[in-house]
Amino acid sequence: MNMDRNLRSEGKLSLGKFLDRQNGYDYTPVDGAEQSEYGASTGIQATDTISRPVSKRPRWQNYLTCGSIWGLAILAVALLINLLLSIARSLWGIEDDPDKIFGTWGKPGTATEGLARYPTDFLRDVVPIRCHSHNDYWRKVPLFSAIHAGCIGVEADVWLMDDDQELYIGHDPAALTPERTFKSLYINPLVDLINQTNPQTRFYSGTRRGVFDYDPEQTLILLVDVKTDGAETWPHLMSQLEPLRLRGYLTHVKDGVVHKRQVTVVGTGNTPFDLVVKNSTYRDAFFDAPIADLWEDPDDPDSAPTEDAAKYDSTNSFYASASLIEVVGVGFGGFGEDQLRNLRGQIKGAHKRGLQVRYWETPSWPIGLRNKIWHSLMEEGADILNVDDLRSAAKLEF
Repeated sequence: MNMDRNLRSEGKLSLGKFLDRQNGYDYTPVDGAEQSEYGASTGIQATDTISRPVSKRPRWQNYLTCGSIWGLAILAVALLINLLLSIARSLWGIEDDPDKIFGTWGKPGTATEGLARYPTDFLRDVVPIRCHSHNDYWRKVPLFSAIHAGCIGVEADVWLMDDDQELYIGHDPAALTPERTFKSLYINPLVDLINQTNPQTRFYSGTRRGVFDYDPEQTLILLVDVKTDGAETWPHLMSQLEPLRLRGYLTHVKDGVVHKRQVTVVGTGNTPFDLVVKNSTYRDAFFDAPIADLWEDPDDPDSAPTEDAAKYDSTNSFYASASLIEVVGVGFGGFGEDQLRNLRGQIKGAHKRGLQVRYWETPSWPIGLRNKIWHSLMEEGADILNVDDLRSAAKLEF
């Protein structure tokens, strides 16, 4: 109202003065003074500015607020990461390395410094599972890492070099060393371990307990992949089995009857079948038969083995195996109908001959495909899984 009266009394009012009046909250003095119902007061000049009071917080409060927000944000991110890791562990079996128990392996003052590498109860709570430790010599501790995971089978690649009496262990010649031999990594440790599981005391005097306390009757399958000439290497292999043979620890055939013992030796690779069966009255090593040769029609209950398959049976062979990729094949989603029929025919023929089925060169990635193939193989009747990832195999529900 005051502004309207002033506009009428003053006539024209410039924009600048109008804005001055607006910014001054209509307190421009009239005739140098302003009256109010509370009495006279000194007028406020047009050039004065009236501003609202602004409360200022101490700087430390700003820092505290900012720090609290960042702290809560970091905590939320940490909790989210922990949740994701927990989900990953449950889905993919990610956990601490079980081989941590071997952290002092071979160090002075430990059990591994001498012959008694482990106490008698080293495997007391290990449940044997149907897995084969592929390329076992690559483990942190060959043999022991596998059986600690529960695997009932291990694989050793042996090389005979320049008529040396030793058999060296490794994937190829570049990996061979003088210390890593068939005796040092497998024969001697097995003798020591089985001796410990069969203590001669006033409480026990038996000799038939195997490496697993949970199942003392379970044999350990020692698959020997002969890399060099079979005819030259095989006699050396037979000679190096003597410590196990003398103690009666080797599964053997005597007069056509199989006697299962703590260790079952199977030859593969360049192993010559004719040398395996040369002794018809006694032998303590078996052959790894080609499973593709054993195929029979899975839909024909009266199918008969081929002539090539007839020579393989449980008295001369233990495994029937082949590369899964080569003899069956694997699709992106697993096995197709034709592949399943081929697989079933091979498994049928092997089981009719009394042999255990093992497929190698199975996919290791993607993990989902690998697990699906593992489950399919076991469901179709495979007897043992050829694995590289021991931890995942140990978590598999067979």
